[in-house]
Amino acid sequence: MLYDGLGLDFKITQEGEEFVSHKGPKINYSDMDTLGGLHIKPHSILYDHGIRDYHLEVFQHADLGRIFFKNNGTPLPFDLFGASFWLISRYEEYLPFKADKHGRFQFTSSLAYQYDFLNTPLVNIWLFYLMDLLKTRYPELVFKTRIYNYISTIDVDNAYKYKYKGFVRTIAGLLGDGSFKKIKTRFKIILNLAKDPFDSYDFLIKAHKDNTISSIFFFLVGDYGPNDKNHSASDLRFQSLIKHVADYSNVGLHPSYGSNASLRQLKIELSRISVITHRIITKSRQHFSVLKFPKTYLDLLQAGIESDYSMGYTNKNGFRASYCYPYKWYMLETESVSPLEIHPFCISENTLVHDAKETQEDIHTLALPYIQEIKKYGGELISIFHNDTFNAKMKKFYLEFLNLAKS
Repeated sequence: MLYDGLGLDFKITQEGEEFVSHKGPKINYSDMDTLGGLHIKPHSILYDHGIRDYHLEVFQHADLGRIFFKNNGTPLPFDLFGASFWLISRYEEYLPFKADKHGRFQFTSSLAYQYDFLNTPLVNIWLFYLMDLLKTRYPELVFKTRIYNYISTIDVDNAYKYKYKGFVRTIAGLLGDGSFKKIKTRFKIILNLAKDPFDSYDFLIKAHKDNTISSIFFFLVGDYGPNDKNHSASDLRFQSLIKHVADYSNVGLHPSYGSNASLRQLKIELSRISVITHRIITKSRQHFSVLKFPKTYLDLLQAGIESDYSMGYTNKNGFRASYCYPYKWYMLETESVSPLEIHPFCISENTLVHDAKETQEDIHTLALPYIQEIKKYGGELISIFHNDTFNAKMKKFYLEFLNLAKS
């Protein structure tokens, strides 16, 4: 994972004579500090088999921030590779934890939250420190140049508030409106005399085009259920919307809540959206961000997903994997690198709005530090917005956000 971040070709050897005789740049990842090269004293995690509940002690370091798997080595006082692996692989989510009502790992249970580094891509800080050490020792090394990238992602959980709901749901909605004003508004929208409040698609398409922003719309096309209140995927008007958006943006699957319990359902939904768009869809983000290790990612791989955008918390902004580069998911149980590419997100507009109310701070003030951190390391910034939140105030903020976030 980290070698990809460095952008270096490498060879691993366990032969001491081969290592000592090598005259070029080298990292000595062993307990023996007399072999030459940049020495990193290892913890056992990368040598152990199976999943273990390691005792972690977290320390503060002046240049590295928080560190764990500490040792007495120099110039690195901890196992950078082992600690990075523990964070990026989401090792702690394979261990027993208290889940929320949706079975999700809660941010409050994370080491990053408990030791106050959730708001920083800690592994990237370590990676840059390692690069500086290598540059000092081996000036001839050329590292990969990282270019900051921003992708705006839009979750479409419910395409319209009033339009195309079907007879039963429309009648139920009318009975629940409770006032003549609401009933009048609903009828005006149903009769196309007013715009549906969730219909923000043309605004978003124009905003992305004007600002040269890459975007992905994740559509929910699962069966209707208690946590999946989307339009029917067989509705030609809903299909037309998906096709319209796909003409201007990337489209991905928003696997339904119901698909978490059924690989067959997940495959059906992926086939649906592929048929609608006449494209092979390979991107996804979990509805409700229900991400369970290793089941969710194993199911996505079996269904044919190649890139997932679920690595983040629904109710807390920050860096769930402590990393702001895309990376391949490592399968702990089989100890192998999978072809599934993970794209971590760190900002959700729902969380920004919630935090702004709690702290009385401006949402721009809350968003800016994440943008600055990712730009600093040439990372990939991914934000989540929802089509149903774009009132006039949110549209204004979104345009300002795009201006801050774009390259």
